[in-house]
Amino acid sequence: MTGEAAPPLARSTLDRAAHRRTDPGWLAEAWQRARVLVLDSTDDGRALVRGEAAPPELVLLDSGELPEVPRSVPMFLGVEPDGVPVFAVDAPLPALPGARPVNLREVGHLLVDRDAGIFTTALALLNWHLRHGYSSSTGQPTQVDEAGWSRIDPDGGRVWPRTDPAMIVLVHDGVAGPEGRCLLGNNATWPSTPGQRRFSCLAGYVEPGESAEAAVLREVREEVGVGVEEIAYAGSQSWPFPGSLMLGYLARADADEPVRVDPAEIAHARWFTRREIGAALAGRPVDAGEGNLLVLPPPSSIALFLIHRWLDGHC
Repeated sequence: MTGEAAPPLARSTLDRAAHRRTDPGWLAEAWQRARVLVLDSTDDGRALVRGEAAPPELVLLDSGELPEVPRSVPMFLGVEPDGVPVFAVDAPLPALPGARPVNLREVGHLLVDRDAGIFTTALALLNWHLRHGYSSSTGQPTQVDEAGWSRIDPDGGRVWPRTDPAMIVLVHDGVAGPEGRCLLGNNATWPSTPGQRRFSCLAGYVEPGESAEAAVLREVREEVGVGVEEIAYAGSQSWPFPGSLMLGYLARADADEPVRVDPAEIAHARWFTRREIGAALAGRPVDAGEGNLLVLPPPSSIALFLIHRWLDGHC
């Protein structure tokens, strides 16, 4: 998926070329002419970009330019439209003129489609490897196989990368125009900043045996005590921190229904008008209660994508 209609971390131009993952001869030849993204697992999975203005450019090296022996085997990400293969490795970031280290949260929304897809895929794959060094069934160490797309244990058991499905929903009252409202929550686990209160969409993991839509109903009811209907799918994106797939929805609720938060999950929840959300996005102060100003989700999140969809009347 590419373009402005996609969530920020759902964009890519890479052909994953999955049939090449089990072709050692092709992979060996491809490595010799590859572009390589270096990620540093010891520093929040940071990579290098160049350029202060948007969009920054993701730094990819020729395979022969790597300054140190990587901590990981090369992970094959896919093939660019020009036919050049792309790999990623876990290694210390080299010091390059004009380059600076960044994490995906900082720049994911600023990158062009090609760079967003490469960075997101590489980080998701790296984080899966970091969490699956041992077999869950035998306890034995596992080894990387299929160019980074599986791991095997000494008995031949194989596992493939997994993502945890989670739903995230922008709850709204169905009213058009500037006085239409959305219901946002302040998570009880978020750190507090004096004078500011961050609000975002409601979210939670999809439980075993549950559909994503059923999870929307359950999570909203559990977190804020409100029922929803007219649940509409809006898009999805990877959230590799460390390994989620965020399934985004819009849903309507009765704004007159009392909001009752679960204090273990949500510290504060309240309705905001389109006028207020638009003002906050424009950088103007908006009261978020108890002397705090409203802070909205970060630009790389699907939460802000959903807020924009609602703000623009797509519900």
